[in-house]
Amino acid sequence: MGRFVARAQALALALGAPGLFVVALLDSSVLSLPEIADLLVVWMVTVHKARLVLYAVSATLGSLAGCLLLYYLGKKGGDAFVRKQFSNASIDRALAAFQRYGVIAVVVPSLLPPPFPFKIFVLLSGVAEIGVTKFATAIVIGRGARYFVEGLLAVRYGDRAMTFIRDHGTRASLAVVGVLAAGFVMYLVWTKAEGGKRR
Repeated sequence: MGRFVARAQALALALGAPGLFVVALLDSSVLSLPEIADLLVVWMVTVHKARLVLYAVSATLGSLAGCLLLYYLGKKGGDAFVRKQFSNASIDRALAAFQRYGVIAVVVPSLLPPPFPFKIFVLLSGVAEIGVTKFATAIVIGRGARYFVEGLLAVRYGDRAMTFIRDHGTRASLAVVGVLAAGFVMYLVWTKAEGGKRR
């Protein structure tokens, strides 16, 4: 596996944005390449700061493609398929999160850095038959925010950004979640106010 990871990294670095897309796709679907996409975003932005948006978008779209593959596997395989992959306790906790928070239960794990479990939430999105548009939007928001923040940290701290992410990643991710939640609440208040004016 170590040799495969090294080859995947070399491929991404050689191909640039398309290689980063492939690595993010593999990591979010059938393989587990913890931190590789994150490390590549940081390293590639450190070398080419002007390409921050390109690299963050490539990683986000690759992750979205991989997540959609898992989503459809969960949708087709159902509860029995997921229970073969994960422990019953993990599944029950994830399902409880879906019941309580809905699609937010996808956004938050997609923001959090490894080793926080993520794929179980993707598979259960398919099992729970969350709409594909809502699911895709949640992934784009979560992973997009994560990779853009990593890119910004790379611009600021260079290759030391990963050390910062390891030390403060969870708190930073939760702060981003808070900002997104506040923005969503403001949007709901604004649309409600606009609806009242039209009446």
